Amino acid sequence: MYNLWLGIFFVIVNFALFLLCYRLFGRMGLYAWVGFATVLANLQVVKTIEMFGLVMTLGNTIYASIYLTSDLLNEKYGEKAAKKAVWFGFFSLIATTIIMQLVLRFEPVETDMAHESLTVLFEVMPQLAIGSLSAYLLSQFVDVKLYSWLKKKCPRPEQLWIRNNGSTLVSQLLDTLTFCTIAFWGLYPLDVWLEILLTTYLIKFVVSAAATPVLYIARRMKVAEE
Repeated sequence: MYNLWLGIFFVIVNFALFLLCYRLFGRMGLYAWVGFATVLANLQVVKTIEMFGLVMTLGNTIYASIYLTSDLLNEKYGEKAAKKAVWFGFFSLIATTIIMQLVLRFEPVETDMAHESLTVLFEVMPQLAIGSLSAYLLSQFVDVKLYSWLKKKCPRPEQLWIRNNGSTLVSQLLDTLTFCTIAFWGLYPLDVWLEILLTTYLIKFVVSAAATPVLYIARRMKVAEE
């Protein structure tokens, strides 16, 4: 039960910080959020926890907020702005991976306390990055296109939940299948891999569905640039 209650609090904190970032920095805050959320999701995903008797990885909440961000950009600023955010997140992850691989190549002194911990976190990052980048580009561009299509089919303001959840349902399924196959296949026994695949998708979609009210709030929010 501890992980469940902490998980609920964790989701609330993530959404609150997302809204604060948008309120303070406007559209540029959304691009910044996509950048560091992409990196943080790939760091958090190396930690596995148990919830409801199932094995799952962290990173799903912050990663789901990326879809929330791209949908908000699409809703308020158009498809071009949403695509720009996708490429911004893509570059952020590539740059982080390259820089941290070079950091790991430096030889530490005997009194160093950080190298081993950094190695645990970032040595596995290339494999995670390949899986994440492949899944990210595929799912995000599908999400942007689907959202734009649904925006034409369901254009009324009160139909925002259809646009948001409809695009996310499909795009996150593609994301989860792609990422788990590339990043985790062979690292875990098949039964654990299947649990991670199932729980990752369910958690991402539940969090995205829970984020729908946040999207309504953000759409009406007066931000710094306006």
